[in-house]
Amino acid sequence: MLCWVAVGPTATWAALRLAGLDRGPLVQAFAFTPYVAGWSIIALALAAALRRWGPAAVAALAVVALLGAVAPRALASSQPATTGPTIRVLTANLLAGSADAATLVELVRRHRVDVLAVQEFTPDAQAALDRLGLDRLLPHRQLNPHIGTPDSGLYSRWPLSDVGIRHNRGQGGWGFSQAYGTVTVPGAPPVRVESAHPSAPSALDQVGAWRADLTTQPPATPDGELRILAGDFNATLDHGPLRALLRTGYVDAADATGSGLTGTWGPYDGDLIPPVTIDHVLVDRRIAVRAVKVLHLPDSDHRPVLATLRLPTP
Repeated sequence: MLCWVAVGPTATWAALRLAGLDRGPLVQAFAFTPYVAGWSIIALALAAALRRWGPAAVAALAVVALLGAVAPRALASSQPATTGPTIRVLTANLLAGSADAATLVELVRRHRVDVLAVQEFTPDAQAALDRLGLDRLLPHRQLNPHIGTPDSGLYSRWPLSDVGIRHNRGQGGWGFSQAYGTVTVPGAPPVRVESAHPSAPSALDQVGAWRADLTTQPPATPDGELRILAGDFNATLDHGPLRALLRTGYVDAADATGSGLTGTWGPYDGDLIPPVTIDHVLVDRRIAVRAVKVLHLPDSDHRPVLATLRLPTP
């Protein structure tokens, strides 16, 4: 009985994950799949140590299924042989503008960031960032600051064109905004960059909005312009809608470099929630990902993600 108590939940989780049944309360639960994958190994070891071969066989299947889904994120994958310029893209959720502005500007300066996407962007945050010199480091911008959590901004070292603000539908027609623009990088084709922020599945009545917002994110255009989506997706690679978005022609930068299991959110408000990976830089598969770093930003519940990318030539 003890073995089945240990093995049963992991086997059930593996079946649900493989079936893509991220519905209702399972949406939040699926974010913790990497932790369940780790527990599945312990369950298998327990069943094998007790020589309970039935539970051990089921546990082994669960291990294969869960590690097959999760382990590749810790392994770097081959990248396209691009020869264009290198750019550095940073995304940061500012927690309703409360994140430490001085640290963010220092991160931009120290890491020579070329494009910055921010979420939960407020007028006070904009003023603080410019006061600290962000307007000189990244002079081109498309900003939509408002009080609270709904809005976003995009900063660039290079000129921006075709700029705009896209609004997610959210719950009841209200959703987060996403600033976008086409970045003109010398020696490379134009790149459309968008500060992504779909709704969070924070409650059961928000799950529909979460799914709708992810489903309506701009797809990659493998035969057209280059695209980058960078932001707080409120989803991990264990969520079906995000995987579907990747299948349009994006690559998750952290996953591509073997950093896909580094948590970017949590613990939140002191709650004992293990970190999960919901902040991403998604890049067109024609762009080579050279490195990804998950950084620290005081007074935010998210960790910024920095991706070093090499673009193709025109």
